[in-house]
Amino acid sequence: MDSKSVVDMIEASSGVHFSGFHMDALESRNTEMGQPTTSASEKIYKQPFVIGVGGGAASGKTTVCDMIIQQLHDQRVVLVNQDSFYHNLTEEELTRVHEYNFDHPDAFDTEKLLCDMEKLRHGQAVDIPNYDFKSYKNDVFPARRVNPSDVIILEGILVFHDPCVRDLMNMKIFVDTDADVRLARRIRRDTVEKGRDIGAVLDQYSKFVKPAFDDFILPTKKYADIIIPRGGDNHVAVDLIVQHIRTKLGQHDLCKIYPNLYVIQSTFQIRGMHTLIRDSQTTKHDFVFYADRLIRLVVEHGLGHLPFTEKQVTTPTGSVYTGVDFCKRLCGVSVIRSGESMENALRACCKGIKIGKILIHREGDNGQQLIYEKLPQDISKRHVLLLDPILGTGNSAVQAISLLISKGVPEFNIIFLNLISAPQGVHVVCKRFPRIKIVTSEIEIGLNEDFRVIPGMGEFGDRYFGTDDDQPVVAPLHNNIN
Repeated sequence: MDSKSVVDMIEASSGVHFSGFHMDALESRNTEMGQPTTSASEKIYKQPFVIGVGGGAASGKTTVCDMIIQQLHDQRVVLVNQDSFYHNLTEEELTRVHEYNFDHPDAFDTEKLLCDMEKLRHGQAVDIPNYDFKSYKNDVFPARRVNPSDVIILEGILVFHDPCVRDLMNMKIFVDTDADVRLARRIRRDTVEKGRDIGAVLDQYSKFVKPAFDDFILPTKKYADIIIPRGGDNHVAVDLIVQHIRTKLGQHDLCKIYPNLYVIQSTFQIRGMHTLIRDSQTTKHDFVFYADRLIRLVVEHGLGHLPFTEKQVTTPTGSVYTGVDFCKRLCGVSVIRSGESMENALRACCKGIKIGKILIHREGDNGQQLIYEKLPQDISKRHVLLLDPILGTGNSAVQAISLLISKGVPEFNIIFLNLISAPQGVHVVCKRFPRIKIVTSEIEIGLNEDFRVIPGMGEFGDRYFGTDDDQPVVAPLHNNIN
């Protein structure tokens, strides 16, 4: 299997086009870790997860929004319609309302939209205008009171047109429906629901709606993270989106509580790789291949949190380029045995890096008995990348981190790298060591009654190294430090 097959697999099952899932609109983190972590109630407000849903008129945006809201029934969700922010028409515009282009970006009060969205994001209730399409005024009916919520869905034909509005969004969905279908829906809606003449509807479509779609709406498709063909008819696509939203909401909450927790930006390529390595039917070869790819991403992200110094170099063109120089005092420490699966990725990124090892007994003692350690003698003077693919209860991690600190490694010099993390383990480690950094690729649901990570991926070491439960678990230690 190659990497392209991951996308092919998901596309074949859902009919969705994936163009990179950007989750970078989260709160910027404070890299100063000098103060202990406080509880969520003591920190700043919890910002909501903002979803933008765009697309042409009658494309099925409202249906998609309704389906998302229905499936997120256990979350507080509010829907904000861009249609509520049409400008009031002047007396002159009212005299020739049939010549007014409601599909043009200038028809919307974007400043008012931005103001209200910012208030909602900052935990303030707002009064959303209730636009009257008969008088073309927003003060005929009482405004709609909208309270802060966990999820805000902003829906409209041009929600992706203004860059400031786009920047508010954690997820952008474009509902892509055939033009003939959209026209048929528009004719049915305007003639049946609004009592308009079919001739007037077609005239407005050819004069304003279609040109505006081609000039303003369709070009915003490139900003979408997800493109849904067939709109609300694509149930599989909506189910997949809701599942991803739930995952990100869980990560969103933990990252607010612990600013030293870093979850790498999720894409459907990453989700596809997680799907493969979590599948109990995946072969050892494929498990190792996709696990290595994910590990490399985590390692690269972790290296990005190391200190750097500015450096200038001269390029082959004779120009001066101002960049940065990598941290030189660095080493890795793997928690045997699963952690050794991450060593190759670290060596591929850092040529000649020293790697120490820690073996912690996990059975019968809940991960708290240290069995073996072999570390660089000058480890106290180095930044340490601690390697363990799964953070479960956090007990083994606490034991490993405590050992490093006892060897003189400053807490803020430790970066803990893993593929998946249970919330319980995150709480244990971050509360005990608020100045280390944790870098992971996904936050799990939690632990089961046997303290196993769920949904998890099974015994990582056994699956990666191809061993059975009854085989020896201690890996060879002859090359402890490289």
